[in-house]
Amino acid sequence: MVVEKMYGQWLKMPLIKPCFMPTETAKPKKRNFRSLWIMRINAGARLHGMSYSQFMGKVKANDIALNRKVLADLAMNHPEAFKAVVDQVK
Repeated sequence: MVVEKMYGQWLKMPLIKPCFMPTETAKPKKRNFRSLWIMRINAGARLHGMSYSQFMGKVKANDIALNRKVLADLAMNHPEAFKAVVDQVK
């Protein structure tokens, strides 16, 4: 297994190891964006009389295929479209 030996040597080299392990910065960044999206969705849902958990539960129950990123963008930049989503899940 020449390839395994080659990758093993690469992982021991200090300059190439960070290329294989970008999680030190990627994981916290994903976590921060997810919490930002949740805050934005929560603020938009509360304007229409629902909590975040109620809203997301109804979104999942109605099989609406919008992820948190898209829902947060709608709540922040397109409130009339977010209201249409809220009205659809009510």
